This record gives sequence, structure tokens and C-alpha cells, in this order.
Amino acid sequence: MAAAPAYETIQEIITPPTDAETLELFTADSEVLAEIDETLFAHPLVKSLLDDPKFIASRPHLKIPPSLRPHNLMGGALIGENKIGVPPLTFTTEDGSRFVSVQHLGSALCGHPGVVHGGLLGTLLDEGLARCCFPALPNRVGVTASLNITYKKPCMANQYVVLRAETTKVEGRKAWVTGRLETLVDESKGEVPIVLTEAEALFIEPRQAATMARVYST
Repeated sequence: MAAAPAYETIQEIITPPTDAETLELFTADSEVLAEIDETLFAHPLVKSLLDDPKFIASRPHLKIPPSLRPHNLMGGALIGENKIGVPPLTFTTEDGSRFVSVQHLGSALCGHPGVVHGGLLGTLLDEGLARCCFPALPNRVGVTASLNITYKKPCMANQYVVLRAETTKVEGRKAWVTGRLETLVDESKGEVPIVLTEAEALFIEPRQAATMARVYST
């Protein structure tokens, strides 16, 4: 009996949900989170990305076995009401050239009152730029070698933001990526997003990447 939870976790790692299945896995446990989730899927940008065959849509953190999510920063600790309201929606190209994610940032993520902590924005950029280039690396995994961030405007809490990234160069186990965080707007109505941060990063795949244990597939 004691081995049962461990067996279930192993099975969840071996047979994770598909990208498409992750879009259906989240269940909001409050009206606030349900509204955030509905707003995300109803936004014109998200609808256009879901319809774009160049992009693979997913909620990648929902591939992490439920028993391990509480120990994962982006997949567990930062997810929840007043934090990152619901698991981010991500859109990745198969070749690792482009990446877009959309998420809601709540009031419990602030440094100054009402302003999202710059360290949290750095975490989002680190994760998003990495996810952008991983498909372009030989074993689809890497670690951050450098991350340079320019903070352009304050990021206010309780708003939706978009992370856009592009892989600019790949050389063997190295990948260079640029990206930015901006406000979520309806560009079809002529609205112009505010660029909050810009970043550039270098990711390097470990030499032992082919034999590394994975918590979930990338």
C-alpha cells in the first residue's frame, strides 16, 4: 500500500497528458478563477493562436504529476487565486522558433503595492524564453546560462500579460532567445500593447541531457 502513491507518480510521468488534453484539465475552484479562465479563452489573441496551425497550444505545467506540483515553482507555488490565477496558456512552434504565453497576474505577486515584483517578471521571462528554444535543442532541454532584462514600465497587478519570444540563433547545444512581456490588448480594435520588459538569454543543453530524468515532457 505504501508504494501505491509512488507507483501512481511514476505512471503519470511515463504517460503524461497530451498538449491538447492539458487544455481541458484545469478546473477552477472559485468564481474568480473561473472568470479569469473564461476571459483568457475568449480573448481575440488567444482565439487566433488556437486557430493558427503554426502553434501548438498547451498548459505545460499540467503535465507535471499532481503529487509533484506543490514542489514546483511555476506549476504549483505561484499558481492560485491572487497569484498567477490559472495555469498559463502557451503556444509553441514545433521548430522552437517562436513562443507566446498568456497569463493573469494577481495582487499577491507585488513588490510595491499594486506593482508586480520585478523578480516575478524575471521568472516568467526565464521560463518563457527557455520554452521557446527547447524544441530547437538536440534533446529539448537546457539550462539558463545568461538572462539580461530591461524593465521598461511598471507591471500593474490584476491584469493579463503576454510573453512573446523568438529564438534568434542555435549552435549545437546553445540557443539564443529574445523576448518581451507586454499588456494584453485587442489589437484588432487598434489597441497598442505596453511593453513592460524586454529580455535576451542564452540557454545551454547539458552534456548529459539524453540521460537526464524528466519530471514531464517538453
